[in-house]
Amino acid sequence: MEPDFGLPGRQLCHLTWTVIMDTSTVVDLGRQALWMTVIISAPLLGVALIVGLVIGVLQAATSINEATLSFIPKLAALAITLAVVGGWQLTTLVDYTRSVFQRIPGLFT
Repeated sequence: MEPDFGLPGRQLCHLTWTVIMDTSTVVDLGRQALWMTVIISAPLLGVALIVGLVIGVLQAATSINEATLSFIPKLAALAITLAVVGGWQLTTLVDYTRSVFQRIPGLFT
């Protein structure tokens, strides 16, 4: 007798244990994951873009071509932004992960 690992009617030892997921479900999960990535990364990328643009304009106006000049302001702005929106980002990611885990039983037929 083979073990069933607590799953009635399904034995994990067999390679014939098939799981069928609908194509639209897989596409929906991928779309949600990509959208969540965009939402979570948008504040940091936006701040880095704005700070980089401002520093670039200042460097072009003053003809200072120092690569390290833009690094410290960007780093400081990203640290401040992460301190401000980091809690929201973490809460959003935890809520999304929780919703994906709650959908697991309904994904497989």
